[in-house]
Amino acid sequence: MEQYENRGIKEIIAEFPEVGTVLEQYGIGCGPCTVGMCQLKDILEIHQMEPEQERELMLRIESVIYPERDIQIFRETTVPSERKVHVFHSLPMQKLVGEHVQIKRWLALIPFVVESMDLNSEKGQELVRDGIDLIRSYADRLHHGKEEDILFAYFDDSLEIFQVIYQDHKEARNLVKAMLASLEATDTRTLKEHLLAYRSLLAEHIKKEDEILFPWLDRELTAGQIEEIAEKFVLKDKETGIDPGKYELFLDNLEQRFTP
Repeated sequence: MEQYENRGIKEIIAEFPEVGTVLEQYGIGCGPCTVGMCQLKDILEIHQMEPEQERELMLRIESVIYPERDIQIFRETTVPSERKVHVFHSLPMQKLVGEHVQIKRWLALIPFVVESMDLNSEKGQELVRDGIDLIRSYADRLHHGKEEDILFAYFDDSLEIFQVIYQDHKEARNLVKAMLASLEATDTRTLKEHLLAYRSLLAEHIKKEDEILFPWLDRELTAGQIEEIAEKFVLKDKETGIDPGKYELFLDNLEQRFTP
């Protein structure tokens, strides 16, 4: 199996589709990933499974790749139906996950904004413009900026898991450009499509970070690195000049308007 541990998981799944099904049963969704070519050994490290569970998973994968070996699998663990919630211990991770909470509030409101969208009125345009500003300023410059400029610099960001995240950020920025163009053209239908596409993208993006990337980074950082990153986060927030309270108030007002 050693030769497969050093191969890209997407390549393995392409050759042995059942491997993707096995991984999904353990809460590892490599099959649907559209970017990464993580090596199998990297996936095992990032997802930090219990030793018995990892052993069982590898035996199941080996039985798919080498069916002629008639591998006996003695189930030592129960395959998880859902991923355990990771408790973040470091302040930098708590900060980023807290910002995710605010971004998810906006994602939950997008369907209401789309349904009531009126680009023919000044107030209608202002609402959409404020929402796009939240995406550009809070979600991207303030939040993604700390990830890309500070946190990821402490790791080898050539790993595919980081490349997936970078690709999501890039796609989100392209969607923002498209939203602004649609707003300028008063193209309601296209603007709605872009907003909903952003919602779908960021929902999956945040899930990847909260459930896979951040727990792994949280485990890998040393106490000294955590202290450094926390200090850099504070400086970064000051440098941007962005007031998070402004966007929390915007979300408060929208929730009062659109939710029971």
